[in-house]
Amino acid sequence: MMFGAAGLRSHIWNNNLKSMLLLAGFPVLLTLIGYAIALLVIAMTGEGDYMAGKGGYGPATLGDSMMAAVYLLPEIAVFASIGAGIWFIIAWFGHQAMINAATGASPVTRKDEPRFYNLLENLCISRGMTVPKMAIIETAGLNAYASGLTENQYTVTVTRGLMQTLNDEELEGVLAHELSHIRHRDVRLLVISIIFVGIISFAAEIAFRGMLYGGMRGGGRRSGSRNGGALILIAFACIAIAYVLAIAIRFTLSRQREYMADAGAVELTKNPDAMISALAKISGHSEIDKAPEEVREMFIENASTGFMGVFATHPPIEKRIAALVEYAGGRRPERMSSVPQV
Repeated sequence: MMFGAAGLRSHIWNNNLKSMLLLAGFPVLLTLIGYAIALLVIAMTGEGDYMAGKGGYGPATLGDSMMAAVYLLPEIAVFASIGAGIWFIIAWFGHQAMINAATGASPVTRKDEPRFYNLLENLCISRGMTVPKMAIIETAGLNAYASGLTENQYTVTVTRGLMQTLNDEELEGVLAHELSHIRHRDVRLLVISIIFVGIISFAAEIAFRGMLYGGMRGGGRRSGSRNGGALILIAFACIAIAYVLAIAIRFTLSRQREYMADAGAVELTKNPDAMISALAKISGHSEIDKAPEEVREMFIENASTGFMGVFATHPPIEKRIAALVEYAGGRRPERMSSVPQV
């Protein structure tokens, strides 16, 4: 599971490919939302005939109104691409501040947290890596995550509860896990996915509010009311499809990345027992209430599973420990004697 079928180079290559596909998906789904907004405008103003090229106003069929929006697609696509580009530039330079604000993390220095820095630095020296920036969340929950898009932006964040609960070997295992996410390019993929879902959610919310506002105002100034209701339903469906696709893409990000990062931590520390012990202590104590669901995907543990576990972003800790016992030669922790065999 961890060391066999999923090779590290293939994992990194797949992550890079998914990152490019996610970037390409920005303007595509925004264009779909833009088409929905165009349908909404036509439904509210009744300009379907004119915009469809009939040269005057009159009763527009549903097909006429939909084609009027289709004729606007080139312009919509241009604005969607520009909007996606502007958003990505903002996110490129400001994503860490956004993530810190969402989780309540505060940057710290070597002087502030010498234990944190020394453990992290020793791991980085062993692999010739640049030491990432550090941040701490002042919460009792036990969790950690890595973030960043480039070497100069990478940051490893841990909670105060994690630092107070884990011993040095266990904390080293967690830091090695997060460094493995950086080495595997998981961090870049997850940050891009968060940016992706964020912009789609934002655009969808604006469109929904526009639909509600338009619906409250009533029909348009011309004869669009005959098929306005159908157009609003189609616009609603387009926005819903865009949002669901964004969510679905987010959840296609393989949970294999956590197994790979656990394996990477063992490879870095040569201490599977410390990683197992850390996971056992984290289990059931990882909750950070104020963190948005999108950001929780970056955590070392996200107990949230969604509907019947279908949308779980992490494999259960019990299975991760079982994999470390089976493939890394670790010892089964006494406090989790019910951990299943792989």
